Amino acid sequence: MTTIEFIMKNQDVTLIVKQKEATLKTIKPKKLSLAMLSISLLSVAIIASCSNTQFIDGTANNPVSKFASTQAIDDTAIDNQTPDNISFLAFGDGGYHVDYPKTKHIKNPRNKADFIAHEKEDWLADFRPESEFDHAPIYVYPNTNTATEQGGAEAVGLAMTEVCINKPCQFAIQLGDNIYPDGAGADDGKDDQKRMDDLILSPLMPLFTEHPDLMVYSALGNHDWKSSRQGVALQTEWMEKQKNFTLDEQGYYKYTIGSKGNEVEFFVLDTNMLLSGQSFHEVPLNSDGSEGELTKALKDGSAELEQADAHELPIQNEDEQQLAWLAQGLASSTAKWKVVYGHHILWSIGGSKYSEGHVLRELLLPSLCQYADAYIAGHEHDLEMISDDCSNYITDNTRPPLPLIISGAAAKMRGKHTPFAEQQAKRYPQYKLHWSQSFVWGFAHVELNNQDDALKVEFYTTPRDRSGRAELAAQFSFDKRSD
Repeated sequence: MTTIEFIMKNQDVTLIVKQKEATLKTIKPKKLSLAMLSISLLSVAIIASCSNTQFIDGTANNPVSKFASTQAIDDTAIDNQTPDNISFLAFGDGGYHVDYPKTKHIKNPRNKADFIAHEKEDWLADFRPESEFDHAPIYVYPNTNTATEQGGAEAVGLAMTEVCINKPCQFAIQLGDNIYPDGAGADDGKDDQKRMDDLILSPLMPLFTEHPDLMVYSALGNHDWKSSRQGVALQTEWMEKQKNFTLDEQGYYKYTIGSKGNEVEFFVLDTNMLLSGQSFHEVPLNSDGSEGELTKALKDGSAELEQADAHELPIQNEDEQQLAWLAQGLASSTAKWKVVYGHHILWSIGGSKYSEGHVLRELLLPSLCQYADAYIAGHEHDLEMISDDCSNYITDNTRPPLPLIISGAAAKMRGKHTPFAEQQAKRYPQYKLHWSQSFVWGFAHVELNNQDDALKVEFYTTPRDRSGRAELAAQFSFDKRSD
């Protein structure tokens, strides 16, 4: 694998923008086709400069093909930015709207009462406390009795706009499941261009109206992969044409933002690709919320083998290549901060994704614990702040705990599993649940504070009335942990 690196330098970072025309307002990433090379090859650095403009570092690393991007900084766009600090939005699972329902809801329509009753039935079947049962707001299709879950994407978009009026937001990261329920290319008779306009672009238009040059760096989720590889390609091609979105065609990529000495390097993962290359079982929880034993579950037939669809299976070991790319990239990074994000969680108190979490922890934590300052995910449709002390992966560890931020409530709601969370705390002493909020719509605002050498996280929710009002729910600060 080779690295092609454009380094365009000046002084301080304010806001990321792209260039499509001859004006200096935006610079669009250019895609390069690279032959597959060994990781041991030296990086190629191309130095560029431009007068009267501030720049960030843009890198391109992929074993098959990657884009090399240069992103210019509009130094007039933000007047309240602390130059050396880096602030961004983190939101995931925002691609849901009632106009694009799940197939099962089409084939098996329910009225409002039946829909809620079915939600409660599933809740109790998972051994969740009945007293904690709740559900998302319900939408009833006009002139019918058919009900479904109301989406909150538009409200979250308004709330993020409000936050970014009052505090710096240099860019945003999108944590996957950008298109529900089956990604682009779904065989449902709907136009894909309109689908992506409706699900990805439209909820964020208030934010882009207020901040026209704000860039969203996107990751892929399991729902983005549902239909086909062509469906994934349709989404990346659509984003290539958008002024405000970046998503590499290979699904994983890296980029660097910030002034020299105060920069952050982001590693964007395609966690669905990583999981599709693994073989593992989903094991039901015990009635007390503890993890079921695999041996017993296999014997009684309750263990369910997780099998990826044929189109999701790795081609030419691309899952292993991604892991090698991440390990090498983190180890060689000279950025002050190293932040990794993807769709799937490592830990969660949701109670339904823990088998995936086990797999991903073994794949990712050896590198993350050694080099990263945080991991950010969606997937669980809630807000959570978790940390791992990394004692399982670093002997005699003296580094601060690894923050694990979950921000997957940008359109859908999900509940927590209190008994599961309690059992996890008992079984895994390295794990700490700092805070969570379920059955809400919301997002995170993250600041990398270079004065304090601290990663600061604020979680915001927005009311069920869909007003889009931003409400601060929790604040956290973690010490920088990378070298």
